[in-house]
Amino acid sequence: MAFKYHCLNPIAACGLDNFTADYAKTDDVNEADAILVRSAVMHEMELPAALKAVARAGAGVNNIPLDKCAEQGIVVFNTPGANANAVKELVFAGMLLAARDIVGGIEWAKSDAADENIAKTAEKEKKKFAGTEIAGKKLGIIGLGAIGVLVANAAKHMGMEVYGYDPYLSINAAWNLSRDVKHVTDVNDIYRECDYITIHVPLLDSTKGMIGKDAIALMKDGVIIINLARDLLCDEPAILEGIKAGKIRKYVSDFANPTTAGQEGVILMPHLGASTEEAEDNCAVMAVQEVRDFLENGNIRNSVNYPNADMGVCQTAGRVAICHKNVANMITKFTGVFGEVGINIDNMTNKSKGDYAYTMIDTDSAITDELLKKLEGIEGVIRVRVVK
Repeated sequence: MAFKYHCLNPIAACGLDNFTADYAKTDDVNEADAILVRSAVMHEMELPAALKAVARAGAGVNNIPLDKCAEQGIVVFNTPGANANAVKELVFAGMLLAARDIVGGIEWAKSDAADENIAKTAEKEKKKFAGTEIAGKKLGIIGLGAIGVLVANAAKHMGMEVYGYDPYLSINAAWNLSRDVKHVTDVNDIYRECDYITIHVPLLDSTKGMIGKDAIALMKDGVIIINLARDLLCDEPAILEGIKAGKIRKYVSDFANPTTAGQEGVILMPHLGASTEEAEDNCAVMAVQEVRDFLENGNIRNSVNYPNADMGVCQTAGRVAICHKNVANMITKFTGVFGEVGINIDNMTNKSKGDYAYTMIDTDSAITDELLKKLEGIEGVIRVRVVK
């Protein structure tokens, strides 16, 4: 079976090289079985009828219409953890830049470049930029996903006292988290206790503006806030007020915007977090692997709008995959249809996520057109696809 894919953004060649000869790149998005995307905004895009999957080479998916895709049976993937190390390293760069006025010192050295006695002058001026060390300080991490866990473990090795907050801490993250990290159940404890606070949560209605006036009021004087996740997680006008009032020592952000650009006390970067060569390569490879496993085997791994489901490689005569609404009696209706057409079910899995569900069924005989029509006619079925 041949497939076509379309790239809305440049995708690293080392990722695309993972496609086999059964895949062809197309410039016509309307032909695509899968779209690979990084930052291109898809909300106003008309989704092609042939489209089955969208893979975001990165973690954030706010540029993709998730509900619209789900309603059309289009599975959206992201690549969590593929860029985690790149972001982790930038967190520490941000902490060190904020702790010691390295940027100010560099700018001073540039401005005094013509001074023949600059070495002597530097000895007098350096105390302005001396700053503090991060060892022995308290670091609060909000969000203990792939990035947060890496930051927490590395911070312990840097001699910091680490507090972590994540009400949805996964088993995998818990296993990987250093036992020395203090897991707190109230985010306000982070605000009250920590000298440094770094945010690693997705942008949701529940997290938008979470670092606002109330949170800032609880914080220590001279707190340093690092935001490499999404700018809207912070109420940035409130952050600037906190800086002016002396409450916040520095705000490190990876999201250049008119609110923070050029402001005193802000260290602003142009979205560098996941922009290393290694991170882009890792994301591209992971995105392609997810697309291939879905198109070839029907398996879903790291989807943000449909549940994860895995039945490995089909070893029987046929496999059908069904995207459907998460409502009662769907499995009964599916099995009834298989009985009507005389096709035996060898194995199946059914998973749900919110309003949507996904079912894969392996059969002892080939999938027929009659079966497909009957499945498609069931109320609540969004899309039926023959995998094998």
